Amino acid sequence: MKILITGSAGFIGWKVAERALNDGHTVVGVDNLCDSYDVRLKKWRLEQLSNSDQGHFAFYHADISDLTALENIFRKEHGLDAVINLAARAGVRQSVKNPHIYYATNVTGVLNLLDLCTRYGIGKFVQASTSSLYGVGIEQPFREDAKTDNVLSPYAASKKAAEVLCYTYHYLYHLDISVLRYFTVFGPAGRPDMSYFRFIQWIAEEKPLTVFGDGEQKRDFTFVDDIADGTIRALKPLGYEIINLGSNHPISLKHMIELLEDLIGKKARIVHKTEHPADVRSTWADISKAERLLGWKPRVNLEDGLAIAVRWYTENRHWTRDIKTNL
Repeated sequence: MKILITGSAGFIGWKVAERALNDGHTVVGVDNLCDSYDVRLKKWRLEQLSNSDQGHFAFYHADISDLTALENIFRKEHGLDAVINLAARAGVRQSVKNPHIYYATNVTGVLNLLDLCTRYGIGKFVQASTSSLYGVGIEQPFREDAKTDNVLSPYAASKKAAEVLCYTYHYLYHLDISVLRYFTVFGPAGRPDMSYFRFIQWIAEEKPLTVFGDGEQKRDFTFVDDIADGTIRALKPLGYEIINLGSNHPISLKHMIELLEDLIGKKARIVHKTEHPADVRSTWADISKAERLLGWKPRVNLEDGLAIAVRWYTENRHWTRDIKTNL
């Protein structure tokens, strides 16, 4: 297949592109390389893809909110079979500070891609969504048919809007669309605003470790390679489906910190701050639909995945130690 993958220099996009290349697909990568966090991370990921000896990788520096730039890519890259949209402004807390930029990418960008798929006859679209849609007051584990109207952040609201747009284009133009709700993705070369990346750096560099709340809040941590596997599996014809990709095994932040202390060999100096109102107390994925439709199950547990992330950080410590994490 020839697949256009947006956000290909991002954390998840890099791994999905890598998996697609390893499977022998041709990948057309698109990323705007924005400076929402340290661009060295994005360039490092992009370098891994460019140096791959599997498949064929072409890269375009473009923003999905720029319809003209996107259409130039669609026009040039004939014969696209599918689009996987992983380009997004991510992060709950930053979206509260700057909601407008989230909507440019997460809503207008999605609209642009869907419109171009209809115009250029691309029948398969995979859209990255988020567990943040489940908000509060929903029975756990979260099922895909749960009500998702009570979201707590502009980020989650923008992803909800994207899901609705996807259904509209499926209904009007018969696009085959898989919407994947990712649950707290972690692994090597992740985003520095994510808790596990911060905790690794803060423990390794003996900096104070900030925890918002009591540390008992739980997340359904899911290893990035498992997420990439599920995303590629979702390229199969499904009609229109929303599918959770999670570990189905919530873990507290407190326990994750204890695991990192053991892996790094240092104790954390924890500083507690008030819990952020946009943060949900816990997430927990019901993954029975992913098992049924995709034949997918996560394979990497939290401890093994954190060991891989710590090893990556240590191997690249000459620059990872300087990455700004108090975003």
